[in-house]
Amino acid sequence: MTSCLFAQGTGSATPAHTSAQGSQAGLPDSPAPQPTNEDLSAGIPAPQIDLALAAEPQSGQAQITRQPATGTAANSGAAAQGSSSSQNSAQQPMAQVNEHQKAEEQIKEQEHQRMVGIVPAFNVTYHSDAVSLTPAEKFKLQFRAATDPYVFGVALLAAGIGEAKGSNRGFGWGPGGYAKRAAAAYGNSVIGHTFGNAILPSILHQDPRYFRLGHGAIGRRILFPLESTVISKQDNTGKREPNYSNILGNLIGGEISNLYYPDENRSNAGHTVATGLTVTLQGALGSEIQEFWPDISRVFFHKDPTHGLDAQARAADAAAKQKGQQGENRKNQQ
Repeated sequence: MTSCLFAQGTGSATPAHTSAQGSQAGLPDSPAPQPTNEDLSAGIPAPQIDLALAAEPQSGQAQITRQPATGTAANSGAAAQGSSSSQNSAQQPMAQVNEHQKAEEQIKEQEHQRMVGIVPAFNVTYHSDAVSLTPAEKFKLQFRAATDPYVFGVALLAAGIGEAKGSNRGFGWGPGGYAKRAAAAYGNSVIGHTFGNAILPSILHQDPRYFRLGHGAIGRRILFPLESTVISKQDNTGKREPNYSNILGNLIGGEISNLYYPDENRSNAGHTVATGLTVTLQGALGSEIQEFWPDISRVFFHKDPTHGLDAQARAADAAAKQKGQQGENRKNQQ
């Protein structure tokens, strides 16, 4: 035993230290060697160095253990923050999708609106807060109106009346003249409405529909369609502004009609303005009829095209009026 300890003490310190580190690296949980009296008397510090080295990995391990925890917390915070931002970004497309779906539903409702089951009312909305249309939806709605059989029927009827009256003699007579008159009548309506209800509203961001009033004083309801002919709603904001789309669209349609009308009509300097004003007045008259058609339908046909929207508006008006009267009464009592 003494010779063994003496050999360990008189040997080189470096191999002993290396051997101790190797044993500790292979067995990290093994106990550190304790110094003997002979080691202490010989002044060999190897076991102390081993103890210090044995303590250092434990400290390092503690630090390494803490660092992933800190990183995990940071990553968790970043993940939570990223999740919150992704939710906010996802809400915006979802809101846009909901608005688009609502607009599509309202367009489908409009495409089934007809007076007396014949006359289309596609460009009229009974919703005062109707969702603004995208350019694609404006063109879709106008195409639906332009290809409706009723529009072709009106053009054929106008051609027959024009030939019977002998107007536009440059078109000639017989089937050829009748076809030219019918095409001209159809062009007057569709070209002007395409510019006024689709092209220009998309460029100027205006809503081409007639927002029916449906409630209030009768005088106000008579004037409102005439006002809507020259006043329009701005997309998204609902701000009222001059109806450039409708007026300019009708004038553009009148100017284009010079390309297919006979020479005697084109030579007339006021033909463009006259055609544009005619279409504008026709639109105003149509809006007047559309304003009161649901009232007529409820009285004579016992059908409500608005599906209760007029009743809700009247109830809101009555509640507001009652609230105003109560406020006046309280003021008088004070």
